[in-house]
Amino acid sequence: MGRAHGFSYGVQGDGTVVIAHRGRTAGTLRGGRAEKFLAEVESGDAQLVMARWTGSYKFGNERTARDHPRNRR
Repeated sequence: MGRAHGFSYGVQGDGTVVIAHRGRTAGTLRGGRAEKFLAEVESGDAQLVMARWTGSYKFGNERTARDHPRNRR
């Protein structure tokens, strides 16, 4: 599996966390979800955590790629 990259996050004054992917907002977390996200980012690979929290790690083309003649065995 490829390594996630291009994610960043910022914490606003009211505790809201905004997650961006390549400069575009990918998700906004508030309250308990924001606190849980921040704890998880501190303890693991931040890029993979952000990809999982935003749902930006599977795009639906996996089956298409698997069936491509180049990838058949």
